Amino acid sequence: MTKYEVTGMSCAACVARVEKAVSSLPDVQSCSVSLLTNSMVLEGGNPETVIKAVEDAGYGASLMDGASEKQGEDYAAKLKREEELLEDKETPKLKRRFLISLGFLLVLMYISMGHHMLDLPVPKIIGNHAANGLVQLILTAIVMLINRKFFINGFRGLLHKAPNMDSLVALGSMAGFVYSTAVLLVHISPLSKGGMPDFYFESSAMILVLITVGKMLEARSKGRTTDALKSLMKLSPQEAVLVVNGEEETVPIERVKLGDIFAVRPGTNIPVDGVIVEGETAVNEAALSGESMPVDKKPGDDVSAATTNLSGYIRCRATRVGEDTTLSQIIQMVSDASATKAPIAKIADQVSGIFVPVVMGIALVTFIIWMLVGKPVGFSLARAISVLVISCPCALGLATPVAIMVGSGVGAKHGILFKTAEALELAGKMQIAALDKTGTITEGTPVVTDVLPAEGVSEAELLRYAAALEQGSEHPLAKALIGLVPHEAYRDLIVERFETLPGNGLKAVVEGKELLGGNRAFIAQHAAVPESLLSQAETYAGQGKTPMFFALSGKLLGAVFVADVIREDSEKAIEELHRMGIRVVMITGDNEKTAKAIGEAAGVDKIVSGVLPAGKAAVIEKLKTLGKTVMIGDGINDAPALTTADLGTAVVSGTDVAIDAADVVLMHSKLSDAAASIRLSRSVIRNIYENLFWAFFYNVLGIPLAAGAWIPITGWEMNPMFGAAAMSLSSFFVVTNALRLNLKDIYNAAKDKPMKNAVTQEALEALTIESESVLPDTSCACNETCSIENTPGGQGESRIGNGVRQELLVTGMMCEHCEKRVKKALEKIDGVEEAVTSFELGTAIVTLSKEVGEDLFRQAVEDAGYGYEGIRKD
Repeated sequence: MTKYEVTGMSCAACVARVEKAVSSLPDVQSCSVSLLTNSMVLEGGNPETVIKAVEDAGYGASLMDGASEKQGEDYAAKLKREEELLEDKETPKLKRRFLISLGFLLVLMYISMGHHMLDLPVPKIIGNHAANGLVQLILTAIVMLINRKFFINGFRGLLHKAPNMDSLVALGSMAGFVYSTAVLLVHISPLSKGGMPDFYFESSAMILVLITVGKMLEARSKGRTTDALKSLMKLSPQEAVLVVNGEEETVPIERVKLGDIFAVRPGTNIPVDGVIVEGETAVNEAALSGESMPVDKKPGDDVSAATTNLSGYIRCRATRVGEDTTLSQIIQMVSDASATKAPIAKIADQVSGIFVPVVMGIALVTFIIWMLVGKPVGFSLARAISVLVISCPCALGLATPVAIMVGSGVGAKHGILFKTAEALELAGKMQIAALDKTGTITEGTPVVTDVLPAEGVSEAELLRYAAALEQGSEHPLAKALIGLVPHEAYRDLIVERFETLPGNGLKAVVEGKELLGGNRAFIAQHAAVPESLLSQAETYAGQGKTPMFFALSGKLLGAVFVADVIREDSEKAIEELHRMGIRVVMITGDNEKTAKAIGEAAGVDKIVSGVLPAGKAAVIEKLKTLGKTVMIGDGINDAPALTTADLGTAVVSGTDVAIDAADVVLMHSKLSDAAASIRLSRSVIRNIYENLFWAFFYNVLGIPLAAGAWIPITGWEMNPMFGAAAMSLSSFFVVTNALRLNLKDIYNAAKDKPMKNAVTQEALEALTIESESVLPDTSCACNETCSIENTPGGQGESRIGNGVRQELLVTGMMCEHCEKRVKKALEKIDGVEEAVTSFELGTAIVTLSKEVGEDLFRQAVEDAGYGYEGIRKD
């Protein structure tokens, strides 16, 4: 997408005109213009052609993105320009215009209405009607000159056959001025019949001043709608402390490049995304995630730009700079969402395109009708002017974008990022939520849940030997056990001849004794496993827990059970989704037994198990036949499903927000944020409907009143000045209403209500889902019977380089751990830049920097414990 700054727009009619002009270009795929940010976002289009089209339509345009190649200096300049664009420059100008105009208007009102209606004294020189009228003309001309922008923009729009709000104001004010001037000329001419002439000078000036007041209030309120985005931009660090040849040097942020080492002292902000290479500290990540609790960091941990180093001195290696940093991605997402349009905005856009010409036609018809019924020219003109100045296309144009901007900002404060305005609108309409299990409902990392020592063996002894053996394994289950047992408990055990037995488990010698660990079938070959323990193991397995059995010198030590536990907030979040009338379906690659245990504990409505990532999209297609479906997953192996769903929501870590497949990104990795995103969306939609109702209702009620439609019935007659006052407040009301969204507590479920068109449980149960891709429920070649889904770090995480690629066929890989082992083995080969492995496809795609013999591939794969079937030829 390419972003442009557009100048000269004053209302929704201007937006419609620019969009129409640019969309008509043959190479433009989509165009979205925002009155709120004075910006335009395009897909396609040649910049020169686009700018010319905008200028031909009567407005100005300039390219904002420039020729950025993701270099720090280019991005810093781009960010500064966007920040300047969001600055409220209009309010000071309008305030100055208003104060100066008000001074002249007060004098004008004193001379006209004060003298004639209240008999207030005036200098004798202007005591007669002719002199008094001449002074009024001069004062009104001064006010019009001060507010000449209305006339310049308004009449330019008329010349380009694109009348706008300024056109209505200019015509209304000018009509009163021209009529009053004509009356004055007739009064001082020989044709004068004497008496008191009927001037409308004060109305012409008052209209301009009142509209300026409204514009000023509107500009100030619009400035507040962008507060969230401006606050994010202000978080961007300006300087960094680079470490060059052991010396520290403070440099502008744009000088930091990938791979540079930078230092961060306690109490200062981290300048760019990086990984700690030296030192330990606690980091406050509230600026990005909203979480106030500090996070402990050590060498190897990631840190993000704009977060605060609280305690220790650290040195880091830059991993993301410029617009690649986490903060920059967040800013871009919020900015893009605000620049795009929600589908609901089409209603206002369609009306806005014809609104101003229709109002001008109504004003003309009003004047003609009152003249035909015998009313004086002054009366008829006052009715026509009232119609012109009370009509407000601005309220229509602002109804949707201000709510979208505020809503996007509220979401960003809580780590909920909507990529587009359409995503923000769609979220509240979802009827079915399809949830990935691992990393979404569950923690995504296995932990030890139960320990069952054999008779005569203490729990501490079992864990001691188990940890000593598992420390040599890289399997996720082993890491769960190692994390539970302090190193001091087993450091005196010397492990020798450690060996991995693919499909079975681990073997080593400890204190001269054979120590074994693995699945039940493997351990049963070397030690007796009592029925009582087997029975308990079966019970735990039914709860989704994976057993690891251990034996020492032919004697059973016991079993340790590991499971991927449910997140603390998952059950509550699913309950909240139910209260909103949303059916919840869990889709997982786990076996049926494990999936059922997790699903029932979490409280989902339907469980679909044994589905590989490639098969999840087919499940989503089925669910979509019942209603609008949101897929909520970790954004890695769920990419096809996220894309297939009506709305894709990615639950990710705070340092990995660029999920291309998702429409919504949840930075806190909390399922409760998914419920909050839907709640926020519903509030925004409700706010937009309120704004649109007010905008339409105001004009439908105000225009007939201004035209004098109620005079024959009630005698109600509107002075043009009151019409101008009403117009000036209408846009202010819409913007202020949108600002109420800042007060919304998006985590408060007390007012949640189910949608009227909710999918019934019966319909969901009746839906037959046949999985096309099912995980085998068998022993894994790496260690255990794995019940853990493919987790982050597996397929799809590595980037493919620019070298030659070859696809290797590998057998025996059964889980994410297997993928890692094969990947690690292949990448040790000289000439292999990168390897992307997939246990589901049985492949390893290698990117080569030079030619590598096939025998090296075979040796690496077989040494890792897997089978090599050669290079795919087709």
